[in-house]
Amino acid sequence: MAICLETMGITLPNSSSVPSMSQEKLTECDNIGLYMKTMLEKDIKPKDIITKKAFENAISMLYITGGSTNAVIHLLSIAKSIGIELTIEDFKNIDIFVNNAGITGPNIETWDYEIDDWKKVIDLDLNGVFYCCKYIVPHMIENNYGRLVNIASIAGKEGNPNAVAYSSAKAGVIALTKSLGKELADYNIAVNCVTPSAGKTRIFDQMTEEHIGYMLSKIPRKRFIKHEEVASLVSWLASEECSYSTGAVFDLSGGRATY
Repeated sequence: MAICLETMGITLPNSSSVPSMSQEKLTECDNIGLYMKTMLEKDIKPKDIITKKAFENAISMLYITGGSTNAVIHLLSIAKSIGIELTIEDFKNIDIFVNNAGITGPNIETWDYEIDDWKKVIDLDLNGVFYCCKYIVPHMIENNYGRLVNIASIAGKEGNPNAVAYSSAKAGVIALTKSLGKELADYNIAVNCVTPSAGKTRIFDQMTEEHIGYMLSKIPRKRFIKHEEVASLVSWLASEECSYSTGAVFDLSGGRATY
């Protein structure tokens, strides 16, 4: 996506970040970007191919194929940046929203942490959650129904050394969840967050082996969390059964935190 947008001379707005992708998808985007570059060399203007209808088709296809709501938000933000007015209300109801995107940032001491790295982590891990909630919540209020699940981290509870930006951002997500849950308590909208311990995902690629070892050493169950263990809890929090709990923090740290 970033390659395609760069080819067309489109700059993402500050509130929008491109989600990480697999190498296969990056290759596909690269090929698409090269094809679009060829089209532009033939003097086909971006406005001729990037139309309101094109965005509507792309977003509709995301819904049909089960694409993430985060991707819809990104597309709406990109559309707005080039003068195309579209809103969530133009599409089907959004009853469930899971804020799961995140990066770790470098594993170094606070005093050596680069300001740019700090801003990058906070912008995606905390500001990104705020931006999504800000634009999704009014839609849920109108429908008087919604389930918001924010993925925080045990680091937000306890603060991991050599991960100041990540820990701070996730602590912010916890506080945001508590505030928003109270604000929406009069509606049939539940806002909760999960604080898992580390799991073996691509986020490990951003960490040092030393830091990964540190996290494992803190888990009484002596193993990393499994994907399905997180998915099981999130599925319940996103269901109609979760009709009473809101503004809560659900621990999934394998015994590291008991509060």
